[in-house]
Formats: sequence, C-alpha cells, structure tokens
Amino acid sequence: MSDPRTALARPDLAAIWLEGEVRAQRYAVPEVMTVVLPSAGLHTAPSLDAEQVDQVLFGETFMVLEVSNGFAWGQASRDGYVGFVQAAALGPPGPAPTHQVAALRTYAFAGPSIKTRALGPYSLNSLLAVEAAEGRFRKVAGTGWMVVEHLSPIGVHQWDVAGIAETFLGAPYLWGGRGSLGVDCSGLVQQAMLACGLACPRDSDQQAVLGREVAPQDLVRGDLVFWKGHVAIMLDATTVLHANGYHMATAREPLAQAVARIGATSTGMPNAYRRI
Repeated sequence: MSDPRTALARPDLAAIWLEGEVRAQRYAVPEVMTVVLPSAGLHTAPSLDAEQVDQVLFGETFMVLEVSNGFAWGQASRDGYVGFVQAAALGPPGPAPTHQVAALRTYAFAGPSIKTRALGPYSLNSLLAVEAAEGRFRKVAGTGWMVVEHLSPIGVHQWDVAGIAETFLGAPYLWGGRGSLGVDCSGLVQQAMLACGLACPRDSDQQAVLGREVAPQDLVRGDLVFWKGHVAIMLDATTVLHANGYHMATAREPLAQAVARIGATSTGMPNAYRRI
C-alpha cells in the first residue's frame, strides 16, 4: 500500500502519476510552486493548529494539487512529504537555484551592507538563485543580499554529517521542525545529510533503511542509532547527538545514558544501528 506521508492522493483527488496505482475520483497535474518565506510548516490539515509534520525552506519547490481557505495541499519536492502549507508562503517558480545556505542560519540584507535591514533568518540548505554580486555580498532572487561565506554552490557539499549536526547543538526541539530555529530528531539527521549531498527521507522509520547495518560495538562517528520513532547521530564510539523531547533541545550525551533513559519508556531499546 502507498505510504500516505508520501503519496499525493486522497479519495477525491490524486496526482496524475498515481492513476492506476491508487483509487481517486479525479487525477490532476500539480502546479509547481516555490517557497518564498524563510520557512513554512507542513501540516496534516489546513490549519496552523493542525499537527506540523515537516517544514519547507526558502527556495524549495512544493507541488500544489489544491488551494482552499488559504492553504495549499500538495507535496514537498525535496523529501516527498504530503500535507498542507499556507498558500501565502508559496510563489511562482523563479530562477533555478545556483547556491544553498551552508551556515546554520544566515540573514539577507536589503542592500550589500550588513548595516541595511536584515531579512530572515534563512536556514541551512535553503535553496538560492544568485543574480548579482558586489564585494562579499550576493543578491539572491526573491530576497536580499547574503554574505558569500554563508553560501555554497549547488553541487559543492560538506563532508562531515556529524559535524553539521553539531552546529545545531542547543537548538530548540520542535516537532516536525527541520530549520535552524527548531528541529526534531529526524529533521536534524535530514538536514545534516542534505548538507553533505546525501538524499534523506523525512521520518526516522524511513531513514532506518539507509546505509548498512553495523553492530553496536562497532559504532563510529556519523553512524545512526534508531529507536521506535527516534534517531540519534554518533559523535564518537560512545557519544550521541540528538534532538529530543527530554532535553527539549539538540543535546549531546553518552549513548549508554540515552539507551537507559529511553529504554525505560514505552519506546524501548534501540532497534537498528546504521552506517551511511
């Protein structure tokens, strides 16, 4: 059966490419839109009070199948998640991205000077189309001027997944978050992997099939430890980093301590160890 998280389908409406695979009253071609705000929540229903299950970031595309009551229902192109995004957060497609944000977060300025009005902040992996340069500043389509030190050309990636994750240390825990101002466990893993040029699905159970299995005694930096509904990144053979509801932050702690604490809850003990 199709995973409802990533299948753009309802009983009344589905994406045209799902015709013959899922039953729907009508099939349609989605309209490709672009995220024009620094970030926007992706919700399970057309309301800001509905559960946020993901976020879309500036410059990412969102395939819209329906717009109603101020919300667009569709699918995030980057990780395939389906849900509702405020229509005001979306705009028509712009130029193809040339860069992405390589810092944890950065600002865009109204002019090529740090003394002008700041816009944002924009999170790691936001997609940017640079259209002009002046000194150390680059003009980004749809927003302002960013410092070049915080940008990376498309196709030029970082290499240390654990190191990228460490930049989130202390960031608040946010269910469904994948931005620099709030992140959940799988959002942290996804952001770190995307910065290193590695495709990564959104939820921990989807991520638990990535890479290859390793034994717990063989864990090294960058390996992933999975529990039911949770994931952490190894910083070394004995220490993990994870965004979690216990600390309500992205925190570093001994793996043994995390295993004991989480194992005492209904989540239970780790169920997978993976090397990407």
